[in-house]
Amino acid sequence: MDNHAPLRANVGLLGQLLGDTIKDHHGQAFLDKVETIRQLAKSARQGNGDDQQRLIDTLKQLSDDELLPVARAFNQFLNLANVAEQFHTVSRHTQQAAGAGPIHQVFEHLKDAQVCEEQIKAAVADLDIDLVLTAHPTEVTRRTFIHKHVQLNDCLAALELDLPDAEKANLLTRVEQLITQAWHSNEIRTQRPTPVDEARWGFAVIENSLWPALPQFMRQFDQQLQAQLGVNLPLDAAPVRFTSWMGGDRDGNPFVTAKVTQEVLLLGRWMASSLFLTDIQELVSELSMSQATDELHQAIQNLPKMRGESNEPYRAILRKLREDLRETLTHLNAQVQGQRTDAQDLITTTEQLRQPLELCYRSLQACGLTKIADGLLLDVIRKVACFGIHLLKLDIRQDGERHTQALSEITDYLGLGHYGDWSEADKQQFLLNELQSRRPLLPRHSAISHWQPSADTQEVLDTCCVIAKHPADAFGIYTISMAGAPSDVLAVQLLLKECGVNFPMPVAPLFETLEDLNNGAEVIEQLYALPWYRNYMQGRQYVMIGYSDSSKDAGMMAAGWAQYSAMEKLVAISDREHIKLTLFHGRGGSLGRGGGPAREAILAQPPGSTLGGLRVTEQGEMIRFKFGLPKVAIDSLALYASAVLEANLLPPPEPEPEWRALMDTMSDVSCTHYRSLIREEPDFVPYFRAATPELELGKLPLGSRPAKRNPNGGVESLRAIPWIFAWTQNRLMLPAWLGAHKGLEAVINAGDKETLMAMNEGWPFFRARLDMLEMVFLKADISLAAYYDSLLVSNELKPLGKRLRDELRDSMTLILQLKEEAELLSNEPWIKESIKLRNPYTDPLNVLQAELLNRSRQHEGELHPLLDQALMVTIAGIAAGMRNTG
Repeated sequence: MDNHAPLRANVGLLGQLLGDTIKDHHGQAFLDKVETIRQLAKSARQGNGDDQQRLIDTLKQLSDDELLPVARAFNQFLNLANVAEQFHTVSRHTQQAAGAGPIHQVFEHLKDAQVCEEQIKAAVADLDIDLVLTAHPTEVTRRTFIHKHVQLNDCLAALELDLPDAEKANLLTRVEQLITQAWHSNEIRTQRPTPVDEARWGFAVIENSLWPALPQFMRQFDQQLQAQLGVNLPLDAAPVRFTSWMGGDRDGNPFVTAKVTQEVLLLGRWMASSLFLTDIQELVSELSMSQATDELHQAIQNLPKMRGESNEPYRAILRKLREDLRETLTHLNAQVQGQRTDAQDLITTTEQLRQPLELCYRSLQACGLTKIADGLLLDVIRKVACFGIHLLKLDIRQDGERHTQALSEITDYLGLGHYGDWSEADKQQFLLNELQSRRPLLPRHSAISHWQPSADTQEVLDTCCVIAKHPADAFGIYTISMAGAPSDVLAVQLLLKECGVNFPMPVAPLFETLEDLNNGAEVIEQLYALPWYRNYMQGRQYVMIGYSDSSKDAGMMAAGWAQYSAMEKLVAISDREHIKLTLFHGRGGSLGRGGGPAREAILAQPPGSTLGGLRVTEQGEMIRFKFGLPKVAIDSLALYASAVLEANLLPPPEPEPEWRALMDTMSDVSCTHYRSLIREEPDFVPYFRAATPELELGKLPLGSRPAKRNPNGGVESLRAIPWIFAWTQNRLMLPAWLGAHKGLEAVINAGDKETLMAMNEGWPFFRARLDMLEMVFLKADISLAAYYDSLLVSNELKPLGKRLRDELRDSMTLILQLKEEAELLSNEPWIKESIKLRNPYTDPLNVLQAELLNRSRQHEGELHPLLDQALMVTIAGIAAGMRNTG
C-alpha cells in the first residue's frame, strides 16, 4: 500500500485550490505560466538538462510585474505543502499505520529486553524532560498565516470523515476561503517583533496547542502505564515541563532589558491565570455533586462566604478559587498596563491552585466517584503540576563578559583593582570571600549617588534585581554564554546575592566553542571541589552544551565528537561526586546546529547522559512543526518521553577504543580542513558574502535579536543562525558538512573502512552523524549553488565556489559508498518523499532569488519596493521548503 498517497492527495487538493485563487486574481494566462515553471522544475529535477535551462530562461524573462506574484505563488504552495505534511503525521491513516504509539512501543521493547518492572517504574518516576522554547529568528511565517494554517489542518481532519456531500462541500468552500485570504495577505512582517511580541507568540503556542495537548498526553501515558505495569502516574507527576528564553535571553540582544523581563514575567502569570480561570469555570459547571468527605465540608466552614453552600460543596470550593483568580487577573492586567488598581494579587503560589483541586479530587475518589475525579478535574491538576501559576519558567541568559565587566567596574570603584585583569585563582578567592561575607559588596543606593555604572553594568544589576522580586519557581536557570572558567559561574552567584536574590538560582555554564567543550569537564570538576559551591548547588548541576557555535567554530564532525566527549566526562565526574547532572542541549532546527530527529539524537548521546533529566531548546520554526497543533504536540511529547526512557533503561553501547581513536583522527583532520577554509582562506569571506544572501537577510524582520554580536564585526561575529540560514538559501548547506568527508577520507585511506562500517552498524552516535549528512545532501543542490555563483560571484572568486561544490560532490559519493546505498536516504522513504514534494517549488524560488540578488546588487541594494518584497518572499519560501533553516 502507498502510505504517501493521502499526503500527495492533500498536497494536490490545496495546490489546485491555490491555483484557482491565483487564476481568479491574475487570470488563466498567468496561472499557465506558473504551471509551466512548476513542470519545468519537476522535469529538471528528473535530470532533464534542457528543461533546466528552459526553467532559468523562463524565470529570467519574467517582467517586473510578474516577479512578485510568481514568488508568492511558489512560497504559498510550499507553506500549504507543510500544512499537508504536518497534518499527514497525525491523520487517521497515519495513526492507524503507526499502531499503538511510541510509549506503548517502548514498554514492549523494554519487556522484550527483560528489563524488570521495578526498574521501569523507577525510570518513569524519575522522568524529567524540560523543553525550552526560544525566540531564535528562524520562524519566517507570520502569526496570521500560522492561524490560517491551523484552521486548514482542522478542515483536512474533518474531510477524512465520512460526511454527507453537503458538509464536505462546505468544508471545501472553507478551505478555499482560507487559501484566498492568505493569497491576499502579506507574507512578510512589516516590522521586526519586539522581545515581548516573541513572548506573546510563545504564550500563544501554550494556549492554542500545549494547554489542551499536555493532559491528553498524560492521560495516554497513564493508560499505557496502567495497562503495562498496573500502576498510575501520581497526581503531581510532571514528566514534561516547559521553560522559555523569550524575554530572558539577553545574550547579544540589547532589546531584552530588565523592564522587558519584568513585563514578560507578569504576562506569563496573567496568561496562566486566564487559562486556569477558564478551566475552573468549567469545573464549577461540571462538579454539581452533593456527596463529599468531612474534609471537604470542613474546608467550606473555613470559608465564611461559602458556609451556606454545603449542598454543592465542590462548587463552593471552586467558586472561591474562581473569585480569587478573577481578582488576581484584574490586578495583573492593571500591572501589565501600568495602571493603578484596588484589586489584590491573591493567587501568588502554585500551591494555592493545587490544594483546593486536590481536595476535590480526594473527596470524589473517597465517595466512589472515580470517573468524575479522573475527568476534567484530573486534567486541570495535571496542568497545575506542569505549568503552575507562571505558565512557563523563564530562563535568564547573558554573556559571561558582561558579568566580568560589571565586577570590574565595582572593584575599580572600590579601589580593589581591575577584576578582569586578575588571574583565575585570584578571581575565585575574591568571589568566594564575598559570597561568604555578611556585609554587602555593592554600594547601597542611598550612598551611591557618585557611583555611576555604565549602561551595560546597570542593566546586569537591574536584571538581578528583577529576579530578586520574584519567587524561585518563576525561573528556570541562569545560563552564561561563552563560559570558560569556574569564576564565570561564581561571578553570577555573587551578583545575584548582592542584588538580593534569596534563593539558590541554578547557574549553568554554556560550553560552546571547541576549546570550552574540551575544557568543560575540568571547569565543573573545579567547581565541585569548592565546599561553598557544593552547599549552594544542593546536589544538582546544570551544564549547557552548545551545538551552534561549536559547529561554526570547528565544523560538524569535530564539534559532534567534542560534544560527545564533553558529555561523557561530565557524566563520569558527576556520577563519581554523586551530583545529579542535567545536560542542557542548545540544539537548533537545522542539521548544522544539532538538529535532526529527536529520538535518534537522544539515543546517540553517551550512556547515562539523560539520567539526570533532559533539557533541550526548541527553536524558531521547529516549535511550530513539533508543537503547533495539539495532536502533533501529543506525538512529540510521547516521542520525547519514550526516547528518554529507552536511553535510561537500554543505554547505547560505549564506543570501542579503536572507534575512539578513529573519531580523534577524523575530528582533527576535519577541524583542520574546516578552519583552513573558514579562517585562513583570504577569499572565503568575500565569497560567502557574494554567493549567499547573508547581507540581505538583515532586511527580513524575523526576530528581535540582531544578526551579529558585534555590529561592526565580520563573519566571526556573525551568529550561528544567520550563518546557517545564508548557506541554506543557496543550497550549498556548507556548515553542515564541510570538513567531515576529509576526516572520513583520511581513515579510509589508512585502511579503516571496515571499522567505519562497524561503527555505523553498532554505535548510534556515529550512525547519527552519517544520517545527518545524508539528509543534508538530499537538500543540497550543486547545480543551484553553481547558478548563484554564475550570477553573483566575481571571476576571481569563482574557483573557490567550484572547489567547494567539488568537495560537496565528493562528500556525497563517499557517504553512499560508506553506507552501501545506491541513493541518499534509501532507508528513509518518508523523509525522501517530503523533500521530493517540495523541490519543484523550492527550485524556482532559488533561481528567482539569484536573479533578484543580482538586480539588487547592480543597483547597490536599491530595488523597486515590489522587487525588494519579491526577494524577501523568496527567502521566506526557501526557508519553508527547507523546513529546518536555522
